[in-house]
Formats: sequence, C-alpha cells, structure tokens
Amino acid sequence: MHMDEPHAPLESPSWLAPVMVANFLIGLFWIVTFYVSEVRYPIPGIGNWNMIVGFTFIGIGFSLATKWR
Repeated sequence: MHMDEPHAPLESPSWLAPVMVANFLIGLFWIVTFYVSEVRYPIPGIGNWNMIVGFTFIGIGFSLATKWR
C-alpha cells in the first residue's frame, strides 16, 4: 500500500462503547456499594480488596477508551 492511496477511516466496533461505559459504571457501583455498606458488600470475604476489584473494572473501561475512534 502506497502512502498516497486513500483508506477507509478507522471506526470502533459497535460493542466497544457500551462495554466501556458498562465497565466504568460497574466499577463505580462496586466502590460506592463497598463504602456505603461499610465493607459488608459486594464480597465481604475479601475486605478492602473490593477496592481493587472496582478499580480493575474502571481500568478496563479506560483501556477500552483508548481503542475508541
């Protein structure tokens, strides 16, 4: 392919934006639930690791955001 040849614009897959937003919202909901329930929910057995779970969902959302065109 030569540099002067036209190419189709890059587009995101249709599933990307909903999955990205869902990960942001799940992470936010997870962290808020953890704080509001005073460590009883979402998973009581892992204690403060619930924060890591919530931030992992948010991190996945950010990694998907870098792929969005």
